Amino acid sequence: MAEIGFPLLCILFTLSLPSILSRSHLPTSTGETSELDVSASIQKTLDVLSFTPRPSQSLMASSFDSSSSSSLLSLQLHSRVSVHKSSHQDYESVMLARLARDSSRVESLQTRVDLAVNGVRKADLKPVDTELAAEDLEVPVISGTSQGSGEYFCRVGIGRPASQVYMVLDTGSDVNWVQCAPCGDCYQQADPIFEPASSSSYSPLTCDAHQCKSLDVSECRNGTCLYEVSYGDGSYTVGDFVTETVTLEGSTAVQNIAIGCGHNNEGLFVGAAGLIGLGGGALSFPSQINATSYSYCLVDRDSDSASTLDFNSPTPHDAITAPLLRSTKLDTFYYVGLRGLSVAGQLLHIPSSTFKLTTDGNAGVIVDSGTAVTRLQTEAYNALRDAFVKGTKGLPSANGVALFDTCYDLSEKKSVEVPTVAFHFSNGKKLDLPAKNYLIPVDSSGTFCFAFAPTSSSLSIIGNVQQQGTRVSYDLENSLIGFSPNKC
Repeated sequence: MAEIGFPLLCILFTLSLPSILSRSHLPTSTGETSELDVSASIQKTLDVLSFTPRPSQSLMASSFDSSSSSSLLSLQLHSRVSVHKSSHQDYESVMLARLARDSSRVESLQTRVDLAVNGVRKADLKPVDTELAAEDLEVPVISGTSQGSGEYFCRVGIGRPASQVYMVLDTGSDVNWVQCAPCGDCYQQADPIFEPASSSSYSPLTCDAHQCKSLDVSECRNGTCLYEVSYGDGSYTVGDFVTETVTLEGSTAVQNIAIGCGHNNEGLFVGAAGLIGLGGGALSFPSQINATSYSYCLVDRDSDSASTLDFNSPTPHDAITAPLLRSTKLDTFYYVGLRGLSVAGQLLHIPSSTFKLTTDGNAGVIVDSGTAVTRLQTEAYNALRDAFVKGTKGLPSANGVALFDTCYDLSEKKSVEVPTVAFHFSNGKKLDLPAKNYLIPVDSSGTFCFAFAPTSSSLSIIGNVQQQGTRVSYDLENSLIGFSPNKC
């Protein structure tokens, strides 16, 4: 079913030098290093619990013809912490909750892959109950916003006049949906529940509509289309499949967008009213507006600053581009042609077949905004980790945390130089990651962990921690994905 919401070290100074030196330098054979500002990272962990939620903003709408693909559309992206006040008492608990969501997300993505590979068809799935009974949901689970995406939000309007809500953005999803009144079961959200009766543009889809037929799970009731989307942690949304006007923040009203109007919804969607799917399937938002491209820049998840999501925008001329690959069995996912990985400029010995997209989509590398920590096949991860550990053996180690097995105690450091980690794409181009995108704080005491993780799956995932601060451009027309560091 479609869907469903974010970085070793060897000390140059000798034991005879004062231990109060704040900066460590690493000798590497190529000199390829990246600086990590330890103090700034720790300060962000202290600030994140005190952010005041971002105030709601009015949406001034202009019209947009979704049959056109030439108009530039843009909206702001906000990190979760800037719009939803944390209930956690310390940063460590914030991080543990994120990693738990992330693990559920990855499991959900893999479940979806398994369904596609094993040939599960729409007809094999149990349709939604005509009474929308939550307890009767038994559809196989798929990728999930509730436990894994929900780190980045956009402010949109639903209906006419626009009811303003925060929505989760997810490249691993296609079906757009929003919680709707009357609620048989709705989770708590930051804004009022959407009232279909108050919208002049609300229009139920018939069972024969092509949008209804594009759903993985649907049912017919009194001639109108019902939808269901289930998630990896048991969360779900069920309701009427309709067309509505969607108003993008501060700009444009897009008419006749197919969305789910969810009357029964369950999950930890963290204040968001629903989801905007950015995947490659027919029901995703980019597909419905016939976008030839889109791009986003994910700000630091511990920041209250904002960036943008742009549709039909050109890829920056200085972007590091790579082949954008697609699977015929999994049209939602965006795969990237990846050849290998390097540490401190040294390409690791990883078989090229490790990252190759197979015809059934069961292997390969996807770029996903909803997964936080990049997952690599175990052998590839071990090679990366071992090279990283070798280059950082002078740093004081710390115990592993959750899914991280390689951590450091940087409590006595202000900044450190660490070996650069880079992705090498199949077209010969290379993306060097900044240190803050692979060595991240897990508490406010100076514990930092290497932000990659192993997976027993054949599917690898480039997550949003590695994407932060980089504009990621999806050139759908030319099948290219671009990475532009520092373009937020």
